Amino acid sequence: MSVTIRPSTDKDLVAITAIYGWNVLNGLGTFEEVPPDEAEMGRRRAAFLAKGLPYLVAEQDGVVLGYAYAGPFRLRAAYRYTVEDSVYVGPDAVGKGVGKALLSAVIEICEAQGLRQMCAVIGDSGNAASIGLHTALGFEQKGVFPDMGYKFGRWVDLVWMQRPLNGGGSREPDAPGMELRGV
Repeated sequence: MSVTIRPSTDKDLVAITAIYGWNVLNGLGTFEEVPPDEAEMGRRRAAFLAKGLPYLVAEQDGVVLGYAYAGPFRLRAAYRYTVEDSVYVGPDAVGKGVGKALLSAVIEICEAQGLRQMCAVIGDSGNAASIGLHTALGFEQKGVFPDMGYKFGRWVDLVWMQRPLNGGGSREPDAPGMELRGV
């Protein structure tokens, strides 16, 4: 599937909200149970963009098929070189390479910014699609936390995966990292 990957805009919030809402109601990739409204999704997006982090969409023929972003892993200064990725695609785009195109672009931007680690916190150890996507892009599984969330009437694991960027921890950072003060 040929898609265009580009930075998201405010005009994409309707589609982003719908895609995330579908994932909240139908999947275990997020542990939210009630889809946030467009205003909340806009606040979340703005917070990541304010830190200079990528928030991208995939579109085809003017239709947004999915989105992905990198967010701070944790809000302490020592984590300023580490991000956590998130990737969500709409139901019509599942299994068509949209997630891979999005995550590849997020990785590329984070590397260009001098970041050093990217992690994925994947809901459901049975989430073969997300685990496979991350593995294909160089992530390694670092652990499974059993029974961390309860959704759809069952306990759900978290799978932790990690991918080094720019050599990871093999040398000193050569960029300032993300601005995390004031959070």
